[in-house]
Amino acid sequence: MENKIVKFFDSINCAIGAIFTALTQVFGISWILFAGYLIFNIVDWITGWCKAVKNKEESSKKGLKGIVKKVGYWVLIAVAFIFSFLIVEIGVILEINLNFVMLFGWFTLACMIVNEVRSILENLMDLDVYVPHFLTKGLKVTSDLIDKAVDKLIPDEEGEKHD
Repeated sequence: MENKIVKFFDSINCAIGAIFTALTQVFGISWILFAGYLIFNIVDWITGWCKAVKNKEESSKKGLKGIVKKVGYWVLIAVAFIFSFLIVEIGVILEINLNFVMLFGWFTLACMIVNEVRSILENLMDLDVYVPHFLTKGLKVTSDLIDKAVDKLIPDEEGEKHD
C-alpha cells in the first residue's frame, strides 16, 4: 500500500515537472507571467459571473461573449509577441537594430494584466466586497507608468518622443 502511495506522488511530481518544463520551453523563463495572466482571466470571468448572478443578468450568451473576449485578449498578446519577433528578425536581415520592438509584447501583456486586475476589482466592488483604495489607485499609477514608458520609447506620428 505504501509503495502505491509513493508511486502515485512520484507520478504527480513527474507530471508537474513536465508541465513546468513545457511551459518554460514555450514561454521561456517568464512563463509565470502568462500563467498569472491566465489566472486573472479565470478569476475575472468567475467574479463577472457572480456579479451577473447578483444583478440577475446572467445568460449563457453573455458568458460565451466573455470567454470569446478572453480568447481575443490572448490572440492580441500572441500577435504582439509574434509581430515583435518578426520585426526584430527583419531588422537583423536589414542590419537595423530593432530590438526595442520586443517590448511591444511585454507592454501589451502588462496592459492586459492591469486591465484584468482592474476588472476583477470592479466586479468585487459590485459584489459589495471592500477593496482598499490603494489598490485601485495603484493600478492607475501602474497604467500611467506603462503609458509613459511607451511614450518615451515610441515616437508619436510627428516623430517626437514624450517625456
